[in-house]
Amino acid sequence: MKGAKRRKKLTQEELAKIVGLTLRAYQLYEYGEGYPTFKRLIIIADFFDVSLDYLVGRSDLRERK
Repeated sequence: MKGAKRRKKLTQEELAKIVGLTLRAYQLYEYGEGYPTFKRLIIIADFFDVSLDYLVGRSDLRERK
């Protein structure tokens, strides 16, 4: 998520608010200390307009199919 967040020039706090998380919950995701629900992953992928595989590092292809 870090790379996508940087491309949109958002702070952790801004992105947390956009996707409906507390700042601490978002930080846990970004630092690999916590894991979002599937529903939350979809919200984040939709916001960045990327595939779930790209979001979680399983693909280098950003586009959704």
